[in-house]
Order: sequence, then structure tokens, then C-alpha cells
Amino acid sequence: MAGEEGGRRGWLALVVFLFGAILVAGRLVPAVRWFLRQRADRVVEEVGRRGIELPTFKLTRRGALIHRLTHDPELLEAAEVYARENDISMAFAMARVERYGREIVPSFNAFLYFKVGIPLASWISRSLYDVRVGSQRGLAVLDENALEDASVVFVMNHRSNIDYVLLAHLMGHRTALSYAAGEWAHVWPLGRLIGGMGAFFVRRGSGDDLYRRVLERFVQMAVEGGLTQVFFPEGGLSRDGKPLEPKVGLLDYMLRHFDPDVCDILFVPVGVNYDWVLEDHSLLQPGGPEAGIRDRGGLFASAAGSMLRNLLLARRGGSFRLGTAAVGFGAPVSAREYAASRGVVFRELEREARIEEVKVLARLLMRTINDSIPPAAVPLVARALIEAPENILPENRLIPQARSFAQKEAPLDYEAALRTLVMRQLVVAQRGGYRPAPGAETILGYYANSSYP
Repeated sequence: MAGEEGGRRGWLALVVFLFGAILVAGRLVPAVRWFLRQRADRVVEEVGRRGIELPTFKLTRRGALIHRLTHDPELLEAAEVYARENDISMAFAMARVERYGREIVPSFNAFLYFKVGIPLASWISRSLYDVRVGSQRGLAVLDENALEDASVVFVMNHRSNIDYVLLAHLMGHRTALSYAAGEWAHVWPLGRLIGGMGAFFVRRGSGDDLYRRVLERFVQMAVEGGLTQVFFPEGGLSRDGKPLEPKVGLLDYMLRHFDPDVCDILFVPVGVNYDWVLEDHSLLQPGGPEAGIRDRGGLFASAAGSMLRNLLLARRGGSFRLGTAAVGFGAPVSAREYAASRGVVFRELEREARIEEVKVLARLLMRTINDSIPPAAVPLVARALIEAPENILPENRLIPQARSFAQKEAPLDYEAALRTLVMRQLVVAQRGGYRPAPGAETILGYYANSSYP
């Protein structure tokens, strides 16, 4: 087993090395850079013939977008204020604006996205999970409308880092997505790959006012440019399986200058649920993924270690498959219609009043997301076990009880879910039925919490 794990790590190191070598060659060798650009241009033409129209903003060169940011009147004014308040020169403040712009702005490459990223996302998704799509109301509305005067923003609950991969796989034949990626995506060469896929880097909880203004203007330009974005209102992964209170930072950036007469913003709720979350051990350790791992590679190493542990455990059970990953798309929420129904003009509100209105919208979006989450068998079985008043629950009572919790009809394999929990040693099978294994209450509760409507 140690040899098998070492072999996988070796292959991963080789892939990272080869990708890093391609990146270096692309930066240093003009012929390689020209070749990659030519391939990207051909892919844009190809996906256009398949009906995937990429907005001009997404195809604009990174250097041009950075130039737009550094010459934006609002950012010039913000830099002046920043320089005055911090007693520094305007040149120094503008240097910071440019540095932040280079950090945030991605360098989308159509070849990398459609010919490398999407096939890889599809392979990972199908190799790990039986991907099941529940409600498709949001997709039906998108397919029926031309969306000529609207930007689409997918708002999604956050259960796993696989969320990114799963949604990219499902939307690969419709559009190219841009994510707001956190610190984990800033590690070289992973950051360059993710940037090439169109994701933009976001510092979580930055206290730098100038950085926030640069990020805000980029998000606003992206919305105005028709970029299809994805963000997680919760702002991070759920560590107990329950939905988190929404954060309003990115949502406020989108709405601060929102003009319904110019364009609309369609928020498409996406709900995701899993039979087996790859990072569950990392999320549930005391203090979360950041705690107790300072000397072993930090948060990224903690999540990777949990993933590897679960994959090896699944393999010992006979397969790398982790059960079902269920995704549902709810009815879109139009910012234009929402603002009209409440008589709100976001761009005319003072900051405090605007934030309060954005919070109301954020809570509405979280409710629509939660309503879109499809049921999954393992969370329902875990809930039945956790809530059972008896110590042991026979199978002929356990499965009907789990089925009764499902608010939406779905072809779920409860027997397979029970076998998975037993294989993971989270449930003990004994004469007379099943009971939670000693010490497994926390992780069973994590899954049970994702079964509530």
C-alpha cells in the first residue's frame, strides 16, 4: 500500500513538473507562446460553432484588462485617497494598484479550458461519483433566453473543493465559467493553471482598502462585460454540513453600480450534495483544515491528505467511486425584477443602507440554493441513525425511515449507502441491525446535517 501511495505521489509530482515546464516555456520562448495562442484562437472558433459564445471580456488579453484597471477613474481616485491617508507617494499607491491587478486578473486560455480543463473535470467527476442532476429549472430558463442584456452568476453552496470541478463538468457544453478562487489557488503552478481556466484570485478577509477597491472594480467590469461567474455566498466550506450565513462582499461589489436599464444580473442557484465528501476528515478536525498542520504544508496539504486517505479507503472497498454527487439548478433570481419588486435602486443607496439590502438578497439566494439541493442516500441514512431513539436500528426500519426524510423523489440506493458507512467503519452491523460506531457521531452528524431541507 505504501508503494501504491508513493507511486501516485510520484505521478502527481511529474504532472506538476511538466505543467510548470510548459508555463516556463510559454513565458520565455516566443514560439511556444505563439503556438499556445494559435491553438486557443482555434478553440474559440470551434466552440463558437457549437453554440458557446464567449464574451469579449473573457477573450480580452490579461495585459489589456490590467491596463483598464490601473487607468480606471474610480481606482485613480481611490489611489489618491490611499496615498494621502497613508502618507505615501501617488506613484507608490499606483504600483500597489497594478500589483493587486496582476494578482487578481486571470489569463483565460480557451485551449487550456476546453481541451484540458473540461475533459479533466469530466474524468474526475465521473471517476469519483455517479453524477446525478436533479432540478434543471435554472438551466431551462437559460436555454430559453438569449441573455443578450444579462450577466449570469451561478450561486452555489460549498461542500467540497470538487464543487468547482463538478459544475465545470456539467456546464462544459454551455459556457466557460469564472470562479472566485481563494488562497489555495495561489500556489505555483496550480495558480497559473487555475488562472488559465479563467478563475480570479481573491484574498479572503483582506483588510487593505485599496485591494478591496481593485477587486471590486474587476468584479464590476466582469459583470458589465457579460462574464459568466460562479461564487459561493457562504464564503467557505461548511464544516458541520449545515448551510452557513451568507457573506455579502462579492454580491455587494456586483450591485454597487447596478443599473437595471443597462443590463440584468441573473443569479442561478445551484445546490450540491454528496454521499462522500473527499475532505471530510480535514474539515472536521479541531480548528478546521488550518489547525495543527503548520509544519506539514498548511491547508492545502491537510485537504490533500484527507482526499488521499478517503480515496485509498474507497479503493480497499473495491473502487475509487464515492457514491453519488447530486446537483440541482433552481429558478434564476433576476436582480432587475428583485430590485423593482422592492423599490430598491442599489447604486443610489448609502453604504450602510445598501449593505442591509444586499443582506436581504443574500438570504433569499441562500434559501433558493438550499431548496435546490437534491437528496443523497448517505446523508439520509446517517440522519436516520443519529435520530433513532434505539441503540440498534434494524434494516427494515432504517431504510424506510431514511426514505421518509427525502423531501424530493429520487432513485436513491439506500442499501449501497449503508454498505458504504459500514465499510468506512462509521456504522457497526450486528445481529438485530445497525448502530453508529463509537466516536463516529461527529462525522455522521456532518452528513446528517446536509439532509435537512
